[in-house]
Amino acid sequence: MTLKIAILKETAADERRVAMIPSVAQRIAKLGASLVLEQGGGAAATYTDAAYTQAGVTTEADQQKLLGDADIVLAVQPPSVETVKKMKPGSLLVSFIYAKTEPDLVKALRDGKITTFAMELIPRISRAQAMDALSSQAALAGYYAPLLGCVHMQKILPMMTTAVGSLRAARVLVMGLGVAGLQALATAHRLGAVCEGYDVRPETKEEAESVGARFVDTGVDARGAGGYARELTPEEKTKVRAALSQHIAQADLIITTAAVPGKHAPRLIDADQLAAMKEGAVVVDMGAPNGGNCEGTKAGEIIKVGPVTLVGPTNLPSCLAAQASELYAKNIYNLLEQVVHDGVLKPDFTDDVIKGTTLTHDGAITNDAIKQFIEGAPAEKVS
Repeated sequence: MTLKIAILKETAADERRVAMIPSVAQRIAKLGASLVLEQGGGAAATYTDAAYTQAGVTTEADQQKLLGDADIVLAVQPPSVETVKKMKPGSLLVSFIYAKTEPDLVKALRDGKITTFAMELIPRISRAQAMDALSSQAALAGYYAPLLGCVHMQKILPMMTTAVGSLRAARVLVMGLGVAGLQALATAHRLGAVCEGYDVRPETKEEAESVGARFVDTGVDARGAGGYARELTPEEKTKVRAALSQHIAQADLIITTAAVPGKHAPRLIDADQLAAMKEGAVVVDMGAPNGGNCEGTKAGEIIKVGPVTLVGPTNLPSCLAAQASELYAKNIYNLLEQVVHDGVLKPDFTDDVIKGTTLTHDGAITNDAIKQFIEGAPAEKVS
């Protein structure tokens, strides 16, 4: 019996991505599955229904019919509670969930006996790199951030020699050197800017230098678990602020990318530091969806704060929807390859990757932290 996989059409206002693209769908079909796309699901990412049909994917306009007999449902953004209620018990949902901001959704998944692979929970270990959707999407977001900043600058990034003299290269500071930050640095450097990078994790110094940037060393080490930075203490924040203020004031463009999983985005730039920046400087705050790395950031808005244009993008990967969808689809394929064998869904819940990614299964929340958050009790072991 062929496994049935449904691909949802995204409904969020700023979401243009799709969970599966035609070329990758052909690879999934070889695992022993048939794929059905919610009609028009790939159009916003430049993938037409005709392209899916040519790849062997059928389309369906009726979401109830699409989901009613699907064994696996693929999505980018967390689906609505109403959508989840259309899924059959025992089916598998693969999407971003962000459980702490979607408690009602998690309860619906639990109560509907849906197995959920939350893409943001993919363990950050070597074996799971090809499934790591957070990293694949962050890479594109980091690439796009300096381009977005350039649109709002009244300067060019590279040095330019003209008949009437030379124009100096712009100074770009990237704060937070994870995947997104390093891609932002690499892009700004390729465009000719003088680049500096800062992170509370000192081991990122070599990575910043490898893409042509100078590392700003504040003397604070805030390495945390899982490859993320931990939150700074008040004393550390004071020390970091003093070391960074001069670099902030000299920058023409700043890109902030700092995040702490499950918490408000850490504050990297305060109002006084913004006020001390150059007239016409630009800050692209990639932490905007989680409250912002800069004081005054408004998610989804472009505002003027003193001398600075403060940009608060909310979904940068969606701005590059075609290739963001391609990378995300490949992440999903690499994950499904671990659990689909000869057309049968056989997840091994003792496997570190599968165990770490699973949020709900068989009527229970299986992630300890999320179960504690939602139910106030430790999670049960999945068997």
